[in-house]
Order: sequence, then structure tokens, then C-alpha cells
Amino acid sequence: MARRSSGKGSAGRILLQHRALAAAARRVDRISSLPDDLLHLVLRRLDTRSALGTGVLSRRWAHLPRELDALDLRLADMLPPRYHRWVHLYNDACSKGTLRHAVRLQIVHSIRRYERRAMRAFASSTVTSFLEGPRRNVKKLRLEFVVTGNTGCVNAFVAEAMDAWGVEDLEVVAKSTFTRRDGIHLFPSHGLCEQPRVSCLRSLKLGGCTLPSLHEYSRLSVLILKGIPKSTPAAAYEGIFTLCLQLQTLHLISCGCCTSRGVSLTVVVDSPSSQIRELVVDKCEFFRKLVLKALPCLESVASIQSRVSFESTSSFPCLIQRNLTMGFAVGLLGVDWRLELELDDMFFDCTPGIRSLVIRFTGPERWIAPSTSPSEFLPNLRRLLVADVPSSWDVTWPRLLLEMAPNLEILHIHIDVVHGVPADEDIPWSSARDRELRPLPRLKEFVVAGFEGTARQIYLVKLVVRACTAALRLVAMFRNGHVRYRGHWDWEMVTPREHYSWSDEQKSSVLEQIKCGVPASSATAPVVQVVLG
Repeated sequence: MARRSSGKGSAGRILLQHRALAAAARRVDRISSLPDDLLHLVLRRLDTRSALGTGVLSRRWAHLPRELDALDLRLADMLPPRYHRWVHLYNDACSKGTLRHAVRLQIVHSIRRYERRAMRAFASSTVTSFLEGPRRNVKKLRLEFVVTGNTGCVNAFVAEAMDAWGVEDLEVVAKSTFTRRDGIHLFPSHGLCEQPRVSCLRSLKLGGCTLPSLHEYSRLSVLILKGIPKSTPAAAYEGIFTLCLQLQTLHLISCGCCTSRGVSLTVVVDSPSSQIRELVVDKCEFFRKLVLKALPCLESVASIQSRVSFESTSSFPCLIQRNLTMGFAVGLLGVDWRLELELDDMFFDCTPGIRSLVIRFTGPERWIAPSTSPSEFLPNLRRLLVADVPSSWDVTWPRLLLEMAPNLEILHIHIDVVHGVPADEDIPWSSARDRELRPLPRLKEFVVAGFEGTARQIYLVKLVVRACTAALRLVAMFRNGHVRYRGHWDWEMVTPREHYSWSDEQKSSVLEQIKCGVPASSATAPVVQVVLG
């Protein structure tokens, strides 16, 4: 009996020991035992608010958030889920037209209350705590907030971060409240900080803010402006080009420039000493025009729904990439209005060094017309993408570009299928010039996405193939496919793995139409791969 009791007691002690060891293992904080470098990697993968909250976990974690070199402080992190439910309810009811006036006011009042509370919390618990806390070593700072009556602390925070912390990459995005669309954040008259000349700032992005003076920031090389108010004078934009001589990249997105009466202004750029290499002008519809007179280092330009013109050929010796995106809506000047522009009006004659070109011309009606005096405006062009061509247009219009680019090597055309829109009138090429296209001796790749085998599409393919000589290697026509952009100036044609299934009869008919009238290759000519998918 004693032995049995001893055995039971031993087993009990072993069980208790195992439980104690298991409990101790559960209490061991293995994450905190990691070195600081690994813990910093963990914190960088959290949103900033969560990363800052880890400081209360233990003494081991207390100093880690202060060592983060990047802060992303967003008001959205302060808004509760109920705020988003109110916004969804408001938008859904407005779209259905079932929202009564009294109920709408109540919802709007609730949404505003949450925004004010969140902004107060953002100002006190986030921004003010950084100002009163220890000095940090932050290289990248992003602030996103709503313009209310509590945004004054943002300016003090930005100045502290630039003067004391040495921030190199700064992003300040001010958004309007839910019911007010014209909220703009105002910077003080002296600018972003107290000591701009010794600032470490290299990259700056401003959204929904007034435009501060930037010419004293000697290290600033990247500037992105978005939603700059329409009240900004033209001289402020011109000063960026002429005074910020260290800039290399400039993006203007949805920026405004007009008089108090709403009259758009022209911005003239004449800066022979500028170092700008990359310029993007995107949806700056309140610019009458951006006139470029001299930017000697300019390499890449993208004008997207914005008017950008060049005045001199010799003032842009480095320009090799261009993206030109433009579309016109119906009814701007009347019901029967029809716009017709020649490519000469696109100012290609002032940019002969272009080697890579992206063209996106869209609209319900075709507004590109044959040139009255065609010239080789693009003698150095090697790569050309004509994207989003409405299928309702006469798709042979890219011939206008081919007449200007005799040394083209790669031609990609993407046709955007538009259903329910009447077809545009065919372009009478024979009456404008010789029916045959001038030779394209260097063209080696010709791809058409959105190819449906229509008469005008087949005519375009035949036209190009007839103009090619010994260099052509690939002719591909895909019913499905799209363009994948790599930035503003580079791209690739993407076709789905499951291609449209052409029947053998359809393939034979299309290929026969394309080959008809095309001279047969000689025995010594290279083999051309023809793909129909």
C-alpha cells in the first residue's frame, strides 16, 4: 500500500512539475528577447499608431518606438468604425434618393462630430506628445489629417521635425471634411520651418495645402504637389522652376491657377539653369497652358489631361520620353460641335529627340485629323504605344504617327472595345496623301490588343506590314489583352493565358485578308512570326 501511495505521489509531483514548466514557458516573452534590430523590423511592419502603442508593453519595449526612423500619422486611424458606417449610410441613401432632409442633417451632424473628435485626439495624443517628448531621429514623416479648427499644431510639428529631427522625406496631406470640399491647409508666412537653408529635406509631397516658399531648401530634389488651390498665382509655379534649381523631379497633380473670376492662367517656364529631369502635369485643368521655353536637363514629360507646349527645339536636348494623354467630351461648345486637331498642334515638332512615346487619345468622337503638311517630327522615335483607342473611331488614325516616325522599331496598339457607340467615319487617306505608307525599315515588332478582325483593323495591319522590310520579326493580334504600365513612360502588353478561341475558318480568313496585297518574302528574308490569339 505504501509503495502504491508513493507511486501516486511521484506521478502527482511529476505532473505538477510539467504544469509549472508549461506555465513558465507561457510566461516567457520570447519576442522581447530578440535583438533591437529585429524588433525594429517588426515595428516597421505595423501602422504607426500600433507601433507607438507597443511602448506600454514593458520596459524592454518602452524605448523602441522612439527609435523609429519613419512615422506615418493618419487621422483615419483615429476614426471609429461607427464613423465609416455613417458615411456608408449617407452615400447609400443619397444614391437611392431615399434620404429626407431632416435625416440627412442628422447624419451629417454625426459625421462632423466624429471628425472633430478625431482631429482633437490627433492633435493632442499624437502631434502634441511628439512635440513634448524627447528628440527623435526621424528621416521619413507622413501626416494626413482633416482641415478643421485644430490644425495649427500641424505647422509646429512640421517645423520641429524639419529643424530638430532632420526629416529628409516629408509628406503633408490635408483633406476636406466630409461635407466641405474646399478645405485648404495654410502654412505660416515664413514657410515650413525656421531654418530652411540647413534643412535636410530631399523629398516633399504636399496635398490640399497652400504653396510655401521652397527656394531656400538646397537639398530638395523631389517635389510632388497635389490639389494646390486655384487661387495660387502663376508666378508661384514659375518660381519653382526658376528658383528651386536643385529640383530633379516635379509632379503637378490636380493643381489650380486662375484669377478670382475663374479665368485660367498660363504658366510660362523659362529656366536655363534648371536641373529638372522629370516633369508630370496631371489633370491640371485650371491651367490654361503650361508653356515650356527652356529646361535643358529635361528627360521625361507626361501631360495627362493637361495642356503642355514646347516653344523651342534646341532648349530640350535631353528629352527622350513623353506621355501624352488627352480626351475631349461631347457638348463642350454645343450639340453639333466636333473638334479636329492635327498632330502639329501637339507640338511634336519641338521635341524631335523623343525615343519612347505613349499616346492615349480618347473621346466619344475622333478629334484627330490628318495633317495638312506632314513632316518627320519624330525621327528618333523607337518605341510607340497607342493605348485605349476607342473601337468606335477609325482605328487607322495611328498612321498619322507612323508618317512622323520613319525609324520606329516597336509599335503597340491597344483598342478599347466600346459597345453601343456608333462607328466613326472612315478617314479618307487616299485623298490626303498616297495610299501606301512610307517604308518602316526598322520596325521589328507589331502587336495589336483588342483586335476583332474588323475591316479597318485589318486595313491597318496590312498597311503596316506592307511598309515593313527586313527587320520585321513579330506580328501579333490578340482579341483580349491590356496594357500594364510601369510608371508614366514604360509599359508591357499583357494578354490573358486563355486567348479568345478563333475558329480555324476565322483564322484562315483573317490571315488571308492580311496577306492579300502584301509582297511575298524572298528566300533570304527572315521568317516573320504571325500570331492570332
